[in-house]
Amino acid sequence: MIDHDRLFKELLSTFFVEFLELFLPEVAAYLEADTLEFLDKEVFTDITEGDRYEADLIAKIKFRNQETFFLIHIESQAQYQANFSQRMFLYFSRLSEKYGLPVYPIAVFSFNSPRSQQPKIYQVSFPNKVVLQFDYDVIQLNRLNWRDFLHQQNPVASALMAKMNIRNQERVRVKLECLRLLATLRLNPAKMKLISGFIDTYLRLNSEEESQLELEIARIEPSQQKVVMEIVTSWMEKGIEQGLQQGLQTGLQQGKQEEAVALILRQLPRRIGVVTPELQGNIRSLSVSQLEELAEALLDFSNETDLIAWLQQFLPDLLVKN
Repeated sequence: MIDHDRLFKELLSTFFVEFLELFLPEVAAYLEADTLEFLDKEVFTDITEGDRYEADLIAKIKFRNQETFFLIHIESQAQYQANFSQRMFLYFSRLSEKYGLPVYPIAVFSFNSPRSQQPKIYQVSFPNKVVLQFDYDVIQLNRLNWRDFLHQQNPVASALMAKMNIRNQERVRVKLECLRLLATLRLNPAKMKLISGFIDTYLRLNSEEESQLELEIARIEPSQQKVVMEIVTSWMEKGIEQGLQQGLQTGLQQGKQEEAVALILRQLPRRIGVVTPELQGNIRSLSVSQLEELAEALLDFSNETDLIAWLQQFLPDLLVKN
């Protein structure tokens, strides 16, 4: 299962100002970026339904050249919800009441369907009067054309193109363009990893498409090609590790301890190099629960010393030949 809330919150909180610059440049123009502060999540209870909701992202920030603050509330919605407009208004009213500050509401719709234009107004009206008309901004990704963002030097564009309106035959091209744009941004490794992981999560190719992508990468400009290949290689290594990890857990659940041990002994050399016969014997002596713990821990090993230190918590008399 994809944790949509976590992925979008990480992306938007890391690149908050860039998000506004890309989609709402008129808002970015009147805020003081260096005063940005994210507030603790707000939990609201629907008294009539008994449901509990959490506001996704709330930022406090100053108006440019002023001493006054305002709030920006961004709600990321991965699934269609019929009463979403009302929920946005409830968030707005409760945030306004609690903080006593102006609230700028934004909704980001990342669901695949429906593709019809979603409402951005919540209205309460009577035959003789409109009592309330609440407006909020909507960014509906499945109605945006990824081509319009190809030349935006913005990390949010590189990530969110993967969730825009993409035809099946365009999937390889879009993934390539996401990577090419990312390669030109010169981000630090942590930010690069965040965006590349986002792209790969939402635009996962099948084996035939992966082959096509490799051919396309070979044709791009050399300096970009180097960065793109580093990203793709890290995806491949992660996929291999996850595959081995899943196989290991399946073997343990089915009581196939020898099969699980064999998978661990296949994976360990990728992390620490050659595993001595003595250490292999120690691993085979572990219980099922200990093997499960080792399966998780080994991904953090970088040398034989790490493995020995881990084993010694279960095998205090462990002797290792020099």
